[in-house]
Amino acid sequence: MLGIFTIAAALILLAVTFMARVRLTQWWVRACEFPRVQIASLALLTLVLAGFADSSLKWLTVVICLVVIAVQVWHIMPWTPFWDVQMQAAETSDDRHCVTILIANVLTPNRNFAGLTKQIIYRKPDVILTLESDQWWGDRLDESIGGEWPHSVKIPLDNLYGMHLYSRLELTDVQVSYLIQDDIPSIHGTLHLRNGATVTLHAVHPRPPAPAESDESLWRDAELLLVGKRIRESGGPTLLIGDLNDVAWSRTTRLFAEVSGMLDPRRGRGMFSTYHADHLSLRWPLDHIFASEHFSLGSIERLEKYGSDHFPILATLCYSPEKQAEQEKPEAEDDQKHTADEVIGEAKERAHRGEDPH
Repeated sequence: MLGIFTIAAALILLAVTFMARVRLTQWWVRACEFPRVQIASLALLTLVLAGFADSSLKWLTVVICLVVIAVQVWHIMPWTPFWDVQMQAAETSDDRHCVTILIANVLTPNRNFAGLTKQIIYRKPDVILTLESDQWWGDRLDESIGGEWPHSVKIPLDNLYGMHLYSRLELTDVQVSYLIQDDIPSIHGTLHLRNGATVTLHAVHPRPPAPAESDESLWRDAELLLVGKRIRESGGPTLLIGDLNDVAWSRTTRLFAEVSGMLDPRRGRGMFSTYHADHLSLRWPLDHIFASEHFSLGSIERLEKYGSDHFPILATLCYSPEKQAEQEKPEAEDDQKHTADEVIGEAKERAHRGEDPH
């Protein structure tokens, strides 16, 4: 009986592992990219159990589990300390050259506002981005931090895609855009560092592929890739922050990095998984900070939970243009650029026809 169970479990894990490689946008296919750590862990458990099985299929089970573990570990290894860092460590702590950013998906129904603002006031980041923040959250953020973080962009929405951006640093040329769908906002502007440098800032929260949100990942993918193309075309110091509703190792996020040329400060350091705050076994990195090669990393850490299903994440990035030559900028091949153009074109066309993502 144990032998039948383990071979069945191994085959299911193998199917899910290779389903993630299928180039379809259906949510249940793309969801296979998320739990790579969990799949590898289940494969390891199945491998151990197979050792106790008295079955002619025992060694086939062992081989399948080893294949699953190898594939999954290969995908997640860059986001562990066992990999080379992509973004170099900063050599300065001078805050004139650095910007500290806090991202918090607050979960709209969550009312533990004090749990978040306590961390904000203690950490004193330069830039704060809240996601899923409605008018209730906006009013309380204004009351508690509006004075100390005077530059702000407020998009209170009740559809789980509200955004509030607060900054101590001067913020100019601000645009609120609806890049692909008319109910999914994003924020774009210019951040002025204390040393006089200007940085293009993008804040995004695309629609996820999930049963209650969208039947496919097309809308999320297109928004990320469209911003990525614009980053590549504009050049210059750039930061992208937000809840991408995608994991760092997914095909789409990796394609975004290659199309945009942006660096991921977590590579070679850790996953810093921000979701799900309440379930240790269902945790992956959904909240992201990407930076152009003009930046080095001062620090990055996940903060305490406060009632949301996401942990906040905090990072300090230092403007270090002299390090550009030391940092390997991702580069997209022609076929990758073509793929990105196709995804963006299809999403725009379908949005123009008024298609419902559900």
